[in-house]
Amino acid sequence: MDYNLIVPFIPNLRRYAGALTMNPGDAEDLVQETLERAVRKFHLWRPGDLRAWLFSIMHNVFVNNLKRRRHQTVDIDDVQIAARVASADGLDMMDLRKALGALPAEQREVLLLIGLEDMSYVEVSQSLGIPIGTVMSRLSRGRQRLRQEMDGEATIASRRIGSCPAPNA
Repeated sequence: MDYNLIVPFIPNLRRYAGALTMNPGDAEDLVQETLERAVRKFHLWRPGDLRAWLFSIMHNVFVNNLKRRRHQTVDIDDVQIAARVASADGLDMMDLRKALGALPAEQREVLLLIGLEDMSYVEVSQSLGIPIGTVMSRLSRGRQRLRQEMDGEATIASRRIGSCPAPNA
């Protein structure tokens, strides 16, 4: 068993964990837990897409951690989005951080795996253990919600009740 096969994927795992957890400390913990589990369970890996297998482990660890810490909130100020986002200016970066933080975790996961990690729908489907149709629908809803958040429409839209205008007070 050559554990060195895992080493080239560590930067990808760090980048995704940082964007997923939105907290540098939690991201490092997530990467550490993922690598520990991958090494412990390496005998279960079948030659194929090692990257998808590692991201699948990370997804499972992340979901398990979320279940344990449901009552905690996400600290958007600590978001560390990887190199692709780093080119944005300060205000755009803050808006993107807040918008990503407002997305449901399942939409954020799919959006980051496809947009940040350049994974295919099939790879994301395998990594998260969900059908490709679910990947496509979460991606579509995530992109739409991200656009709304970036444009400031999400809060306004969430206050609307049907098509009735708000009463004058």
